[in-house]
Amino acid sequence: MSEQPAPVAAPAAQYVLTLSCPDRMGIVHAVSSYLFMTGCNIEDSQQFGDRDTGLFFMRVHFSAEESVTLDKLRASFAAIGDSFHMDWQINGADAKMRILLMVSKFGHCLNDLLFRARIGALPVEIVGVVSNHTEFEELVGSYNIPFHHIPVTKDTKSEGEARLLEIVREEGVELVVLARYMQVLSDDLCKQLSGRIINIHHSFLPSFKGAKPYHQAHARGVKLIGATAHYVTADLDEGPIIEQEVERVRHDVTPDQLVAIGRDVECQALARAVKWHAERRILLNGRRTVVFA
Repeated sequence: MSEQPAPVAAPAAQYVLTLSCPDRMGIVHAVSSYLFMTGCNIEDSQQFGDRDTGLFFMRVHFSAEESVTLDKLRASFAAIGDSFHMDWQINGADAKMRILLMVSKFGHCLNDLLFRARIGALPVEIVGVVSNHTEFEELVGSYNIPFHHIPVTKDTKSEGEARLLEIVREEGVELVVLARYMQVLSDDLCKQLSGRIINIHHSFLPSFKGAKPYHQAHARGVKLIGATAHYVTADLDEGPIIEQEVERVRHDVTPDQLVAIGRDVECQALARAVKWHAERRILLNGRRTVVFA
């Protein structure tokens, strides 16, 4: 009589703990001891103590026994969080983050993010695309993703932002991505979405602001062009920087060639920023970020 194969154990549930707090002795010991006593196993851990701000940052990826649930983890970790005055979160590591994309008339970043999400290169679920134009409605529809046309004028700006917030609430959006959305958002909207909205800026911040940045760069004879992905704040293009990408260029490139190179650079920087945010690898550190990539 042949032996029956041993049953395959179900994969352990995966979670991510992120935290920031005033730096002091015992934080790592408290976290690791808690996870051990709760029946969890640390699979990856990263930490950083900022001497300038006196803050400590940590990201822990861990697995847990079947009896350990997300609700139980959050409830039982609260005491440790309080004792160290932590700003902390525990989330499922395998859950796809629900994101909303916004775009105007330049579609390269939109197209890149749609494709990366479809092939599984980004751990996200794109729940909709908002645009103040209709050029990309067909493209978005080909991915079976809802397209929301919200025209923006001086007289309809507040109504448009109210509709945007409705979509964010209705769809449970965790992150808004400005994939070359060329409208300035109000201070109130920036505050309501603080830490949950990412923009791609087509240059090194704060260089070459305003219209035609690549033409400005060409006029200055730059030898490096770049793009900056950053969180959106009420200060235009001055939010905490997440990622930057550069490309070296020669003296003989034209403004149009700079634009083409810049589009590729923008796509790369924005995709990495979205991926890291969705994997909960970014922690805010005042006007800067800590990125555990």
